[in-house]
Order: sequence, then structure tokens, then C-alpha cells
Amino acid sequence: MKKFNFRKVLDGLTASSPGSGSGSGSNSGGGSGSLHPGGTAGVLREEIQETLTSEYFHIAKTVRHGFPYQPTALAFDPVQKTLAIGTRTGAIRILGRPGVDCYCQHESGAAVLQLQFLINEGALVSASSDDTLHLWNLRQKRPAILHSLKFNRERITYCHLPFQSKWLYVGTERGNTHIVNIESFILSGYVIMWNKAIELSTKTHPGPVVHLSDSPRDEGKLLIGYENGTVVFWDLKSKRAELRVYYDEAIHSIDWHHEGKQFMCSHSDGSLTLWNLKSPSRPFQTTIPHGKSQREGRKSESCKPILKVEYKTCKNSEPFIIFSGGLSYDKACRRPSLTIMHGKAITVLEMDHPIVEFLTLCETPYPNEFQEPYAVVVLLEKDLIVVDLTQSNFPIFENPYPMDIHESPVTCTAYFADCPPDLILVLYSIGVKHKKQGYSNKEWPITGGAWNLGTQTYPEIIITGHADGSIKFWDASAITLQMLYKLKTSKVFEKQKVGEGKQTCEIVEEDPYAIQMIYWCPESRIFCVAGVSAYVIIYKFSRHEITTEIVSLEIRLQYDVEDIITPEPETSPPFPDLSSQLPSRSLSGSTNTVASEGVTKDSIPCLNVKTRPVRMPPGYQAELVIQLVWVDGEPPQQITSLAVSSAYGIVAFGNCNGLAVVDFIQKTVLLSMGTVDLYRSSDLYQRQPRSPRKNKQFIAGLTELNDSPVPLELERCKSPTSDHVNGHCTSPTSQSCSSGKRLSSADVSKVNRWGPGRPPFRKAQSAACMEISLPVTTEESRENSYNRSRSSSISSIDKDSKEAITALYFMESFARKNDSTISPCLFVGTSLGMVLIISLNLPSADEQRFTEPVMVLPSGTFLSLKGAVLTFSCMDRTGGLMQPPYEVWKDPNNIDENEKPLRRKLVMNCPSPSQEIGDHQYTIICSEKQAKVFSLPSQTCLYVHNITETSFILQADVVVMCNSACLACFCANGHIMIMSLPSLRPMLDVNYLPLTDMRIARTFCFTNEGQALYLVSPTEIQRLTYSQEMCDNLQDMLGDLFTPIETPEAQNRGFLKGLFGGSGQTFDREELFGEASAGKASRSLAQHIPGPGGIEGMKGAAGGVMGELTRARIALDERGQRLGELEEKTAGMMTSAEAFSKHAHELMLKYKDKKWYQF
Repeated sequence: MKKFNFRKVLDGLTASSPGSGSGSGSNSGGGSGSLHPGGTAGVLREEIQETLTSEYFHIAKTVRHGFPYQPTALAFDPVQKTLAIGTRTGAIRILGRPGVDCYCQHESGAAVLQLQFLINEGALVSASSDDTLHLWNLRQKRPAILHSLKFNRERITYCHLPFQSKWLYVGTERGNTHIVNIESFILSGYVIMWNKAIELSTKTHPGPVVHLSDSPRDEGKLLIGYENGTVVFWDLKSKRAELRVYYDEAIHSIDWHHEGKQFMCSHSDGSLTLWNLKSPSRPFQTTIPHGKSQREGRKSESCKPILKVEYKTCKNSEPFIIFSGGLSYDKACRRPSLTIMHGKAITVLEMDHPIVEFLTLCETPYPNEFQEPYAVVVLLEKDLIVVDLTQSNFPIFENPYPMDIHESPVTCTAYFADCPPDLILVLYSIGVKHKKQGYSNKEWPITGGAWNLGTQTYPEIIITGHADGSIKFWDASAITLQMLYKLKTSKVFEKQKVGEGKQTCEIVEEDPYAIQMIYWCPESRIFCVAGVSAYVIIYKFSRHEITTEIVSLEIRLQYDVEDIITPEPETSPPFPDLSSQLPSRSLSGSTNTVASEGVTKDSIPCLNVKTRPVRMPPGYQAELVIQLVWVDGEPPQQITSLAVSSAYGIVAFGNCNGLAVVDFIQKTVLLSMGTVDLYRSSDLYQRQPRSPRKNKQFIAGLTELNDSPVPLELERCKSPTSDHVNGHCTSPTSQSCSSGKRLSSADVSKVNRWGPGRPPFRKAQSAACMEISLPVTTEESRENSYNRSRSSSISSIDKDSKEAITALYFMESFARKNDSTISPCLFVGTSLGMVLIISLNLPSADEQRFTEPVMVLPSGTFLSLKGAVLTFSCMDRTGGLMQPPYEVWKDPNNIDENEKPLRRKLVMNCPSPSQEIGDHQYTIICSEKQAKVFSLPSQTCLYVHNITETSFILQADVVVMCNSACLACFCANGHIMIMSLPSLRPMLDVNYLPLTDMRIARTFCFTNEGQALYLVSPTEIQRLTYSQEMCDNLQDMLGDLFTPIETPEAQNRGFLKGLFGGSGQTFDREELFGEASAGKASRSLAQHIPGPGGIEGMKGAAGGVMGELTRARIALDERGQRLGELEEKTAGMMTSAEAFSKHAHELMLKYKDKKWYQF
């Protein structure tokens, strides 16, 4: 454990100004833990013991939630009752009971073509588009590949693994069928060539193999389906075709009747053909289920292809025929459908998305028994549903997995760990009342695996904001995810009519209600959102339903500042009159005056708030709506920062134009000011407010200053992704946003008069205000549509490069350098790395808070960093993290307390007052480039750390881990960095995830207890941990994919049937396909690749001594079960033998004394 002493600064050193302090801090090279000289005497003498070391940190993925992105394949184990889904990106998701959810990935990233479970064996075979077979071991919590087999000369099209067999049939594009030993993953020498399967007289190639299956009646017969309509019934022993079937239409799928005498085919013309093995010359029955029947016995009209059919029999009812596709061509607008034919009843289930695959779940794993189907799993492009077949109306099961994260595209996320424990129950009790009805009353049929809570069970909540304006609260405790409550923010606005959407579409192309920012205080239950249409909504939580009008405010926030400051500044008051800002309080909605064609829009919000009383159900209820309005034909800029204080009753938000502070208790605007006006007379660069579009011709004269040195302040204000050289703003990830223009020599001399200490212009962009050009797929175009607006949260600064508000933070702190006591403050960070502290003067008495005005004034305190400011935090003199003050939640609509005076209970979290002279607080500020620790009120920069020089920080948060604070950063180059506080010593620096999509930058967030998450795909959330402790405990928290279960016995298999049964029972695949009889396959045909499952499997399943013990226990359980089965069978045989002996003895006694002629 290291100790760091904050010693008293030597007397005689001149106090540094905020600007020079930042400059010297920057020049120090960012040495971690370097003491920064400057400030006043009397710095803290306290010893702060930093308990965190690098051994506390380790990066690991924990679990992935959501719907598998771009699914391609589906498989089900009927004994283990686990489901596997393959995707186009090479991922496999294995699902069991709630809590059993595993993600694994093929290293090649090739699409998964087909999945096959080794039923009740704890293994899975995957076939990928790179013509490779993989064997996955599922008897460990993190599956690993045991073997791989790469086909070199043929492409895999279909695989089939018979139940309780170790030989896998593999069909190829050339029409050949190969056989693979599952245990050794070696190709057998037995091959069924396509030219031997078809008749010699056939002159055309039959096409790829589209189906393989062994006969339910005889395992020695293999049914091979070819694409062109040829079906071959192959005798494996005699190595010849027993019969062949030909049909004019292409085949898509085949399924057997359980007796093995008939099979059904689906075709490209929408027809189903039923074939009998006794008469293969023509179909036994041909139907086009959705085709119109023609008169005079003509063939029905063709329909769309039936892509898959399943033929499942029932003992006490008619068989089920289930297929996808096959609809009539004249119904082009009909949605994708699944058809269920049961007897004479035909039910068409329309789906919201195209069907990728479906499987029928049956009671038995044996193909030669009545199947007794009870459910159908339907894998759609963007959803997973399960249909209950046991009820006549075919309801769907309620899905326990969070498969609807992407119901509307996710636009932002928030993550809260170790939140108040009662919140989850409260949100669930409210949200359960609004759940959809009509689900099946039976339990979810996918119940495989085992899962327990584990050791870490602190409450966790994830909040997702969506493009349609909805907010979802999720219970994320114990690495699970379950939706608690859904809030629709669009309900406070009037629905847009078709002809009234022009004014909004000028700002966003679509999704005007998209959520851009989220702010939530779990203790006070205050919730606030900022939308893409430049609005802020404040919600309060209530258990009671109310009907009330929505209060709205409109704020005019539009400023422009010249890039070059003229030597003759205009005289203007430092604080413009707030009445000129046109803040309006409208209790009856927006006071819009819709502009006619050709008239400049002014003072018009983007959306219309409802003017009539609105019924608000229990839960979050809108308290106040704040909207920015159009100014002189210019739309309002989108909001780039948001903060709320429940203790102060104030909300603050900013954009590239300025800052707005609103009192949501009194519903009044406290401050509406441009960024340049916040500096007042203390502006380091003497910038003056300008009216919009004033002196534009002077800006056009901006030149390329080729011979002028770059001033230090300008160098410090450079964007982490921009290079401001010669008046240009260039970026490796975005195009230049302004071009240099010629300037006369007189103007050049006028510019140079200001000298190197004051830059002639200040153009800057940051990662918080810049659009990063990255590849966007078609599927993600709507998800990123709000980013293509005129100005977004990532691109909110146009070519004029205004100084945006990028970070806000409410705290009890020291507003000025000479303050002796703390007071309410608002920290404001900008895109140019400037930090301003605004003083809040609140009424002293609680009763006066509802009537007396609140004073908001800039304090004149400025701090400076490199790059746009991202986050703030404060620590007390002992090194403990200070939490912002909050108001204890109290139901605002409590009926019992309406008559009582409403008193607010505040928790201030302030340090105890001290009589010692000196600093009492540390302020941590992190920007895109560096982090600094200041001591207050002396404003001395104690520590500075240059985090990155070549990239920039996307997300930074001060979090608590192991009861100590640390700074967590996610960099655009993919690095995750952790630094201790307050010394800023690097604890962790791992190249984890390169920024390949703006979705990651928009949704990545850290939280306490070493947790983080981001949206890894448009439909999935990836959670990770940077805590070594959680990595050690992760093995116990994950679910078991395989549990020892006894394989059910075949119903029709008895002693006599086993002895005198058909040839299927005596068929020996080992003798037929083994190397002794079939020989070795060609080495050039396929290459065996040993998988890392042997080593990684040991690591994954073990995870230490406990893992080994667990494996040993499972092995003993399995062995014990087998011994128990053997004992039961032995006992049964002994009983049968005793009974047989008894009957034989009785029979002997009966005929003992009889003569031969008496028989």
C-alpha cells in the first residue's frame, strides 16, 4: 500500500493563474503523480492512502444480452432442452432456462450454416460457410472447440447426425455424401458419390444435397434429397440405391413419417408431396395448401416456395404438418407466415419479420415413435417466438429472455450498479401491470441447464433509450437481464400529422422523438431525458394515477461568435437581458405560430406539447417539458450535455450555442446564455457576444497563416481528432470542416498585432461535437438515422465551430478562490477544454424554496484542460468520493399527505466543517486528452495526466470499486484505462475494443463495482468487467449448459422386439464406416484441425480447485447414474429370470407324472 503526502507548497512561489496552471501542467508531460506547483499556501497536509493496485483490475467479457444479430441457424436438444442459434457473424448463442445464456464465437467469423446437437451428450456440431465443421464441448460453462474439420475441395450444404450415433452425414454442393466420425473428427473412407446415387441414364447433375436422414424403420437406409427434385433411398450395406424418386419441381426440405413408410417433400412451386416407399413412381398425395383450386381437375396455381416442412404424428389425433412460405403470389403485401395444418384445420400465423428457421419440439427424441409435438420454435430475422401447439388457438409463450432490446433501435444507454434495492421491486410492480396479455398459460418449454445467483447479488439497473422515444428499465442483477418498466416519452407530444412534419424533418430525417441523453437519480427517483428534437423532459415517480396538464417552457438559445476578434470590440452588457431570451412559460402547451411558406420561422419549437389534460398512469409522470425554439429561420441545435439536481430542484443543459438553467420546482428559466457570455469580463481571449450573421464578410477573409507560429493557447485548444494548422480543421476520421481564405496584408498585420499570447481565432472540434465517418450497414441505417440530422450529439458544431457545452455537474463546492465555505455550484465544461463554475444562490429556508427566486451567476472561476471536457467528480480531504446532494424520494401525489405542508428531505453529503485553514476538497476533471486533479478552494492543480496523444477519450467516469474511487476511460483506439484517485496513477491499460462503429461510442458506459457495457450490435448488449474479483467469481455466476439427465427409453423397445426386431437394431455403423472396412479418406479432401478445447476447456471448466471438484462431482454423478441404471436393469433381469424359473418349474411339475400319450 502506497502513501501519498500532499505537502505544503513552498512559500514565495507566485500563484499561477488558471490559464498558466493548465499550461505548465500540459508541459509537464503528463507524468502520473507529479505535483503541480502553483496555488496558494495552505494545501492539504492529510495523508491519503490509496488502496487500489493493478492487481485489482482485469478485463473480461461477462455476458451478452439480446437477440442474436443476423441469425442463420437453429438447433434443439430434446433431452437437455437447450436451444442453439447461429448467426451470420459466426456467433453461437446457447439458451436454456432463464439465467442460462452463453455466447461463443468462431474465430474465423464465418457464417453458421447449420447446427446439430449430440443429443444428451453435451456437445454441438456447427457447420460454417468456410466449409468447416466444428465440435463444441458444452460440458463446461464457456464452450470450446474440441475438433475442426476443414473441407478443401467441396462445399458443405447439409449435415445430419442420427440419434445416439457417432457418425455424421455431410452433404456437399457437388452432390456427394461424406461421413465423419464425431469422436475423432476424421473423415471415413465411405463416400456416396452423386453419379452412383442417380441412375446411369440420367444426363444432368442432380444439384447440391439439400437433405439427409436415416429411415426411422431401418437405420441402414439413408434418404438423400437433391435440389433438382431427385430423392434417393440408399442402402448403406449394399452400397446401392434401393429406390429413386423424381419430381419436376425443386426440393427444399423432406421429413419422415415416424413409421418410416412415407415421407413428405416441400417444393419451389408451393406444393407438398407425400411419397410411399412401396410406389415411388409418383406421389401418393400432392397438395398446394395456399393455391387456388382449378376446375375440371386442373393443377392448382403455383405459389411461393415452401422453404421447410415438418411432418409430426400424434397418437390420439391427426398429424401436424407445419411449413413456412407457400403463400399465393397474388398476395404480395402479406407478411411472412407459418402454416399449421392439423387435420382439416389450416391456421396461418403471420409474423412481423421474415422466418429464418423453425423447429418442432416433440416429446421423444426417437424418430420411430409417435412424435407428439407440443411447441414450435420460430426464429425470425429480429425475434424468437415459441408457439404452443397444445391449444387450439396456438398462443405464443411469454419469452423470458430479453429478445426485444431492439424493438426500437437503441440510441443511448445508462448503467447503475449497487443502486437502492427497493427500486427493482417498485419498478417491476408498476411495469407488470402494463404487460401484454394473451400468452400461453404453460411454462416456457426451453428449460435446460442450471443456474444460481452466485456470490455478487447487488442490485443493478440498465436503462436504454430508443429511437421511438421509449425508455426501458432493465433488472441486470446477477448477470441476467429482465425488463422492469417501459416509459413512452412521446406521449407528452401531439401526434404529427402527415402534412405537419416539414418543420421537424429539417432537423431530423426521421424518429423525432429519439432519446439522446439520460439522467437518473436513483435516490430521489428524478428522471430526465433529452431528445433529438432539442427538448428536455423531467419526470417524477409516483405510485398514483393523475390527470393533469403538462407544463412546458420554451427557451430561445441561439448565439453566434466571430472567429476573429476585431481590435474594436463592441460595447455590450456582460449579461444580456433575460427577457430578450424569450423564455415562455406555457401551461397549455406550446405557443406556436406556424410559419407560412416563405416566412422565416422564429420562436417555434420542433414538437407540439399536448394542451389538454393528460392521464398519467402510476410510474414516471412528466413534471416539465423544456423546448428550444427556432431563431431567425435557424433550427435549435441538439443538446450535448444534461444534468439534474433533485436537492436544488434545478436542471441544466447545453448545446453548441450556450447554457440553459431551469428551476423545475417553480417552472422558471434561471439562465439562458450563450457560451461566450458566460466568461463575462474574465474571458481569457476577450471574446464578445455577436448577433447572428454579423460581419460575415470579415469571417470570409480568414487566411492561411503559413508563416505565423501556432500560439500556445491555440495548441492547447486543439481537438484530439483535429489538426488546426493554417486555419484548417482536419481529422483522420472526418473531412475538413472549414477552408482557409486569402486575407489582405493589412488584415494579416492586424492579426499579428495580438502577439503569440492571444490567438487570432479559435476553431475547435472535439469527439463530443464531431461526426466520425465510419462504415454503416444498411440494417443499421435507421438506427443511426438521428445521427444524420443537421446537428447531433456527436456532430453538434457546424462550420462556424462554436464552443459547445459538453459536461455539467452539480455539487457542493467552492465557487471562488477565496471562499471559506462550500455552496451549491454548477461545473460547466466546454468543447475547448474550459471549465467554468457557476454559483447557485438558493433560499435558506425550505418553505421559501417554492416562492423565493434562485440566483444563478457565473463566479468568474475558470480552469483549463486539453480537449473537450467529459466528466467531473469531487473527493473530500480524506480521499472519499463525494456524492452530489439529493432529495429523498417522496410521492408527490400521496393522497394522505396532500393536506400537509410538503417538506423536502435533503441529503447533502457534505464533509464536516473544519477550522483548519487550507483546502478541503479535490475536484477531478477529465477531458478527451487529459485528466487533472485540483484542490479547492485554492484551485491548485495537484496532479495532471496526459491520457492519450494520438487518440481521444470517448467515455470517462469516476467510479467506485472496492470502496475506493478510480477514473475509468474508454479511448477511441480501443484502450480501456483505469487510474487511481487522486494521484492519477495508471492501474490498467488494455487494448480491448477498437472503435469500429459509432454505436459503441454512443452506448459505452462505466459504472461502479467494476462493471461496464456497450451495444455490440444493433440487437445485443455486451457486458464486461474490469474487476479481478468478479473475474475470479465469474465461473460461479455463469449457468451450466449441461446437466446429467437420463436418456428416456424407447417406448416400443422390449425384450422380444430387441431380439426379433428389424435389421435397424442390428446395424453396425462402426463395422461399415470404420477404417478397417471403408479405408482412409483422401487427405486432400479434408484437413483435421485439433481445437483448443482441451486446454481452454480445462481452464473454463475448472477455474481453480472448485472447478475440478465440480467436474469430478459431475463425472461421479454420471457414473453413479449409469451404475444405478445397470443395477436396475440387472435387478429386472433377475426378476424376469426368477419368474421364468418359477413358471418352468410349475410347468415341469404339471407334466411330470403324465404319460406320453396324455399330451
